[in-house]
Amino acid sequence: MKKIYYNGDFITLENTEIQAILVEDGIIKKIGSLEKVFSYKDKNTRLIDLHERTMMPSFIDSHSHFSGVANNFLKVNLENCKNFKEIQDKLKDFKIKKNIDDNAWILADGYDHNYLEEKSHPKKQVIDNVLPHNPVVLQHKSGHVGIFNSLALKILNITSSTPSIDGGIIEKVDGQPTGYMEENTFLYFLNKIPLPDINTLLNLYQKAQDHYLSYGITTIQDGMAYDSFIPIYQKLLDNQKLKLDLVAYISPQDSYKFFSNFKDHIRQYKNNFKIGGYKIFLDGSPQGKTAWMRAPYIDDPNYFGYNTMTNLEVENTIQMGITNNMQVLAHCNGDKAAEQFINSIKKYEDTIKHIRPVMIHAQFLGIDQIDDLKKYNIIPSFFISHTFHWGDIHIKNFGYERACKISPANSTLKKNIIFTFHQDSPVLQPNMFETIWCAVTRITKSGIMLGKDEKISVLDAIKALTLNSAYQYFEENEKGSIKEGKKADLIIIDKNPLKIDTDEIKNIKILETIKQGVTLFR
Repeated sequence: MKKIYYNGDFITLENTEIQAILVEDGIIKKIGSLEKVFSYKDKNTRLIDLHERTMMPSFIDSHSHFSGVANNFLKVNLENCKNFKEIQDKLKDFKIKKNIDDNAWILADGYDHNYLEEKSHPKKQVIDNVLPHNPVVLQHKSGHVGIFNSLALKILNITSSTPSIDGGIIEKVDGQPTGYMEENTFLYFLNKIPLPDINTLLNLYQKAQDHYLSYGITTIQDGMAYDSFIPIYQKLLDNQKLKLDLVAYISPQDSYKFFSNFKDHIRQYKNNFKIGGYKIFLDGSPQGKTAWMRAPYIDDPNYFGYNTMTNLEVENTIQMGITNNMQVLAHCNGDKAAEQFINSIKKYEDTIKHIRPVMIHAQFLGIDQIDDLKKYNIIPSFFISHTFHWGDIHIKNFGYERACKISPANSTLKKNIIFTFHQDSPVLQPNMFETIWCAVTRITKSGIMLGKDEKISVLDAIKALTLNSAYQYFEENEKGSIKEGKKADLIIIDKNPLKIDTDEIKNIKILETIKQGVTLFR
């Protein structure tokens, strides 16, 4: 069936003003004036009056963790807890309300020591006091650190003699683990926790897709796919459960397993799934004080955070990417991690550009490093919402002047470098309009302006979440704007972000999300 959308505002991102869109077979077939588009109407055409609402391209998620969003529906949400007592109450209530048996794992997520009254991480004893008979793990809001309680440590065989994994730590006091871990060590043991049964997982992945759709997103990412995800992906594909386009980025160590199981999905979609490239972590989190910096944290002149990979490991991954024509995404929060990624890429400057390497987060990317991004075709993907959610913490950890430089979007824009924005969900909700608001205001929770010179326009912020993200995925000819021949991935919203006050942008509502001409959310 043909559909013609009319009587609304259209944000095309193609420097064109139009009055109507014709969609057929999932493709934008015609755009232009009412007269032009209506001339293609026939008896099988459905006319859809937008009633002066706004239509624009749907959003493209340039970095999140789809599997993490799915699994978060099973976790205790600690996001609003103000102290250890509230964390304990939440954990205890969760076990009672969900009727969870002793010895069953309980996972919790979203606490942030920066906003707790104790200003510290709850250790194993805090959990043991209320849940001594369940293995429990609390994951920090950043996703990079967390705490295991005593039973969890016992099940995972973590003792006083267990060594930390390179690029991470097991905190010990008087030789005994406190339950607190960071980075590679924490993530290693986190992945040892058994997954739910496959039917439960399928339902969770369906809920996760609906969640993204409610925010107007039709292309999503699994930003770190482990080999344990393989049977889940296979089940999703066998049962045709993927209705959004899913791009998975895999660990280089697991690449053979993915390539052998998904040989028809390498750099191309089949049944809405493709393997986009490799993902590596070069450092941690600035709010968790594990990001790797060139200058020290303000409260410790001898502490710079730390790296999680050696130079040789990074270089080998880049070589793999070039050899196998696979994109490389590198998690770089600190400017020292950014330096490591750039210096590793320099060794392959004649052969690297075609794989469009991506610097994920690029929080403290130095202004002096931006020229290298352009030279080597590195795409920075900024976690711009940090300006609001953790801007005040960054001022505390780095000082006002350094904090003002986070996510230097305008400096990057002035160099004509393509950049994208993301929310790193489930770290934050995949709220694209909040992200746009953060990019154009750069206001912290306490109301401080964090880097006025790095503010950008609403239009440029929208492009970072649509056209630019399509480019990041090598899909700029298929998605990201309203143009004849592109996929009809569209959203209808209640207000035009280009015509309202800046403060209203974060409250824009998604009324309808359309994937290849089919409404999947209303």
